[in-house]
Amino acid sequence: MEQMPHIAVVDDHKDIRELVVRYLGEHGYRVSAAESARAFLRLMDAGAPDLVVLDIMMPGGDGLALCRELRASNRQIPIIFLTAMVEDTDRIIGLEMGGDDYLTKPFNPRELLARIKAVLRRAQSLPVQRTAVSARRLRFDDKVLDTGRREVVGADGVAVALSTAEFRLLCAFVEHPGRVLTRDQLLDLTSGRAADVWDRSIDNQVSRLRRKIETDPKRPELIKTSWGGGYQFTAEVVPA
Repeated sequence: MEQMPHIAVVDDHKDIRELVVRYLGEHGYRVSAAESARAFLRLMDAGAPDLVVLDIMMPGGDGLALCRELRASNRQIPIIFLTAMVEDTDRIIGLEMGGDDYLTKPFNPRELLARIKAVLRRAQSLPVQRTAVSARRLRFDDKVLDTGRREVVGADGVAVALSTAEFRLLCAFVEHPGRVLTRDQLLDLTSGRAADVWDRSIDNQVSRLRRKIETDPKRPELIKTSWGGGYQFTAEVVPA
């Protein structure tokens, strides 16, 4: 029998933790609970979960900080934020920092379950990573991506700094060289599928990235457009 996914629930409210743990357990999931970001990191010592249900506002370290820490360590564990805040700004910040979805309290457990299933399906459909982006320096064409400094160094030795969005996008490309990545896949790989509230965000990010790494951005050779399908990174990627 196939093992059910492991879900971690991180929330400082005991009633919410127990409700979610019980409901997900009744639907066959393996569930762990933590009352704080620190408790969750201890839980991680025993193995990473398949998805995290994460409260944004917690004493002693909020969910956004924990999300930032997970993404900075290149951990791509899917994250669904729970929050009592309803402002669009709060939702957008969570998604920009790497959250995959967002649910406002109070919520229906059935909706949370549906969102968990959807996020897990998207995560499982992502292409297999082919190049280890954890390597500090990666060479493509006549350029080097320095992942520690988040910059691209050209053949002339001049370094070009990348924004967070540009860095995530370039990492997605160098992890999957030669493969056509759809816009939906790029959204998942860079900022979470829920970020498609900005329906042309990937196209805009690709345009900005081309201006930084292409010899002629109007005639791109490194990031090719696959008409109707997305984008393809054509360069070979090797450790520098």
